[in-house]
Amino acid sequence: MAVLYQIFIYVFGALTNIYALFNKKIRVMVCGRKQTWNILKTKIHNKDKVLWVHCASLGEFEQGRVLMELFKQEQSDWKILLSFYSPSGYEVRKNYECADCVVYLPNDTKRNAKRFIDLANPKIAVFIKYEFWYNYISFLRGIKVFQVSLIVRENHYLWRWYSGWFRQRLEVFTHFFIQDATTARFMNYFGLKNYTITGDTRFDRVFQIAEKAIHIPVIEQWCNEKVLMLGSSWEADEQLLKDSNLTEKMKVIIVPHNIDDAHLDFLKGLFPHSLLYSDFTQSNISNTNVIIINTIGLLSSLYRYCYCAYVGGGFGKGIHNVLEAACFGKPVCFGTNYKKFNEAVYLVENNGARVITSAKDLNIFVNDMFDKAKYEKASEICSNYVMGNKGASRKIMNWIKVSEL
Repeated sequence: MAVLYQIFIYVFGALTNIYALFNKKIRVMVCGRKQTWNILKTKIHNKDKVLWVHCASLGEFEQGRVLMELFKQEQSDWKILLSFYSPSGYEVRKNYECADCVVYLPNDTKRNAKRFIDLANPKIAVFIKYEFWYNYISFLRGIKVFQVSLIVRENHYLWRWYSGWFRQRLEVFTHFFIQDATTARFMNYFGLKNYTITGDTRFDRVFQIAEKAIHIPVIEQWCNEKVLMLGSSWEADEQLLKDSNLTEKMKVIIVPHNIDDAHLDFLKGLFPHSLLYSDFTQSNISNTNVIIINTIGLLSSLYRYCYCAYVGGGFGKGIHNVLEAACFGKPVCFGTNYKKFNEAVYLVENNGARVITSAKDLNIFVNDMFDKAKYEKASEICSNYVMGNKGASRKIMNWIKVSEL
């Protein structure tokens, strides 16, 4: 199986290079990986003490962000090397101020892995959540290696009978910081005792975001009534809102996942009397019940202004970040594809969130939230859940510091 993996990695790399000729996003990634070697040579030197943090994409970056910032504050003589696999992570965070060096991770060939480790020369390596790369792990023997916010569900490939060869590489890890009891069961089943259940570091990040949420005066003035917010919405979510007719009864903020011109035109077609945030002024503030946010970076701060929230993605690959709304004590609802997210499952089971399947369900949710007692109960469940689960990054930081001494 190990031989097949090596062959697959080379074939996958070749196919990626071909696909890059026709896809701009992949082309950006391929070009970026070619620059990795020069960036490492320029910014990392032999005498540097390096913490290497690897994230697949932007979501994993957010899980590791608080940990990196704590490390930088307390170990200022170290350099932080941040690597991404996906362009959606690298292109957004390539200038992240806490990292001394940000690069794409080259494909997991033996040659690339050895060259990367030799140039980076990390004293500590941290992989976030799902990231396991066979050859990179192999060349990290003798280095302190940690897995942060690991979660292994029962359908994960590491559970499979054919993954024994890959699981053997897990012995390289110094310690695993895992999210839940299911993952602990996996660790115990395969004889991996070097783990601690610390929970999900995303709680720390959303709490940090809530503390630093910006004020948006024009939105604050407009939100003089109970407002529903659609966060990270897709077409299916937006069509469901249209079918609910709620925009005729209350104010709604729509923060679409995609803000290109074609999608904004789609939204304007659904809601003809809506206003784009970029056009929103004091003079036209009373002219609409629907605002479409056509800029990035405001989503997490906007949740503070809504009464309740609909988190998008539940009729596609999966819901987006429920915690961003929950940390403000906002009751949430979402579509049916949510069970991969522990926080969503918990909130549904404890009446802090509601699953919706139709426009009728959305109306019922909103009407229920207009009941003061139901609203306050759901709000309390959401805020207490976030507050009760923060602190994982500090626990991990303390463990890493102790292990380094």
